[in-house]
Amino acid sequence: MVNEINELKNGSVGEQVSERMKEFEELHKKSDKEWFSELCFCILTAYSSVQMGLKIQNKLSCEDFLMLPLENLCHKLREEGYRFWERRADFIVCARDFYNIKEIITSFPDERLAREWLVKRIKGLGYKEASHFLRNVGFKNVAILDRHVMRIMFEYGLISEIPKTLTRRMYLELEQKLEDLGRMVGLSLGELDLYLWYMKTGKILK
Repeated sequence: MVNEINELKNGSVGEQVSERMKEFEELHKKSDKEWFSELCFCILTAYSSVQMGLKIQNKLSCEDFLMLPLENLCHKLREEGYRFWERRADFIVCARDFYNIKEIITSFPDERLAREWLVKRIKGLGYKEASHFLRNVGFKNVAILDRHVMRIMFEYGLISEIPKTLTRRMYLELEQKLEDLGRMVGLSLGELDLYLWYMKTGKILK
């Protein structure tokens, strides 16, 4: 696995990863409303897909996520073929209590403390989704343990089985395994995730 990642780092995939990380760094500089849109994207990916989240995020503006009445938001999600349209629309409306999300998150001394807050306070976010949000707004030291990443961890022998559910303790243990791997290949957790995703899907999304 180390050799494969190092080969990818030195080729076109490495260039694509660098460009994606720059995009995350640029988003880090943007305002609360852009951060809120990214938060909604991560809420929408839960039990769905990155592709579906992107499809809806590209259709709805930052103002739509912040201002559309619940009924209208439900209609928009349903219109785009989103499966859990009613529940996720409710989560997004509830998240509006934290419209100043950038101000809140950047008040924490590090992203892992911010993640604990997100999991406790934002409906629809588990550790995976909270980590995804943080990585996408420019933080690098959290792991996004989705099904693709856990599958490749299993295939390369980093874990003995793919857990059906992830407790907080188990999430942190698996995150530590990826952190160890990241040190071996000279990558942050945020960068490593993009390489692992590419190795499993052939794509570099966000």
